[in-house]
Amino acid sequence: MRDGSEQEYVDYVTARIPALRRLAFLLAGDEHRADDLVQQTITKLYVKWRHARAADNLDGYVRTMLVRTYVDERRLGWSRVRLFREAPEPPAFQHDGIEDRQVVRAALRQVPRRQQAVLVLRFFYDLSVEDAAAMLGCSTGTVKSQTARGLATLRRLLGERELVGYSRATPTLN
Repeated sequence: MRDGSEQEYVDYVTARIPALRRLAFLLAGDEHRADDLVQQTITKLYVKWRHARAADNLDGYVRTMLVRTYVDERRLGWSRVRLFREAPEPPAFQHDGIEDRQVVRAALRQVPRRQQAVLVLRFFYDLSVEDAAAMLGCSTGTVKSQTARGLATLRRLLGERELVGYSRATPTLN
């Protein structure tokens, strides 16, 4: 970037890293994967900075980049590479003093990616159906159906356990 916008990019990214990591963690459920998603996103942002900084809502533009990177990740060849014959078992939760949000996050990690992205955008970021559809690049009907399927999957995974702050209509994901 020869026009002096590199410092503007650095300032923007430095200020937004915590919010991007939070979104990436909610999507990926793992700090290391979240860091990888953020790195991929800010690298793409650097390449497209001249175009991106002209966006009406730069934060929304970058969040869209991150969510689409997450959803599209499964299409890439390297995502099928496995280092183990079988996936290792996740660490068991300790039942003494377990927080409801840990249970919801663990269940959310088992929901298919697109449904997971829709649930995070709708209920954690409180986006409307239309805003979530625009961010994901799909129709509002797709967002509605993915929301319904994702909530049904969460309910099935969570069973009959009653969670503090969890209602049948809107799960608490934070």
